[in-house]
Amino acid sequence: MTAQPVTAQPAMMERMDLPVIELAHPMPGFPDDERFALVRLDEDGVLHGFRSLDSSDLQFVVVPPAPFYPDYALDLDDDTAAELGIDESTADDVLVLLVVRAGATLADTTVNLRAPLVVNPTTRRASQIILDDADLPLAAPLVA
Repeated sequence: MTAQPVTAQPAMMERMDLPVIELAHPMPGFPDDERFALVRLDEDGVLHGFRSLDSSDLQFVVVPPAPFYPDYALDLDDDTAAELGIDESTADDVLVLLVVRAGATLADTTVNLRAPLVVNPTTRRASQIILDDADLPLAAPLVA
């Protein structure tokens, strides 16, 4: 299998049938948190909470890239695609989420383009992957 091109699908953010998302690997710094729920935080369905089901006080704010970075796309390596159960038939359904770092103001708020969360809504498996593209910033402005 070759690398699977993945683009963020805004329509996937409308699907809230992901009651439990299991991480293939814990996120860096959170080794005990492997189960999460995706919860809508705004009426427009752009802001979501990626809430840990293992720690009651852990939540990441995440957004789909399309409203902020419409050309954002990534290629999953074969190992990650296999680990998440992604193949040619499911690549279009993959949900890509960017982790938000809230700033004091909206202008100071950033997203991590280098380490997105990739979710297979069919298997409900996810992983935060680190991309090899040095041009992708760890802290890109959420809004220009």
